[in-house]
Amino acid sequence: MLRTLLTILALLPGLATAQALTERPGWAVHPTDKPYEQLVEDTRAAVTANGFGVVTQAGPTGAAAARGITIPGNRVIGVFNNDYAVRILALSTAAMIEAPIRLYVTENADGTATLSYKTPSLVFAPYMEEAGEELEAIAADLDTRFATIAEAAVSR
Repeated sequence: MLRTLLTILALLPGLATAQALTERPGWAVHPTDKPYEQLVEDTRAAVTANGFGVVTQAGPTGAAAARGITIPGNRVIGVFNNDYAVRILALSTAAMIEAPIRLYVTENADGTATLSYKTPSLVFAPYMEEAGEELEAIAADLDTRFATIAEAAVSR
């Protein structure tokens, strides 16, 4: 019985840790040497410096800590720009469900952090047939803009 209890207790810390994000189709993944809080700050600053706004922010880390549970840093930052919103809305009402586009900052087991996001082209792909080439061009432009934001955030 004691052996079983010790085994369970040894496994518990592993339940609160997740694997680091890795490349996957349609995602941009930027591992850094930065600590989590620094990458969150630098990401917010890069968003603003590149003409976008932080529209939403959410993460379970603080709420889990308030419940006595320690999990790695985890923050979703919703980012958009009203000019793009108006242009996309003119093409597809349904596509606006995807705004804001989310940047995802995660803390890695070694204390570093990763910035990831689904590319705007992937996010808006389901609406391309309805909205046409103009949405495709907007998504491609957003791909470039989000890559610039990510590069600024990870290199600050």
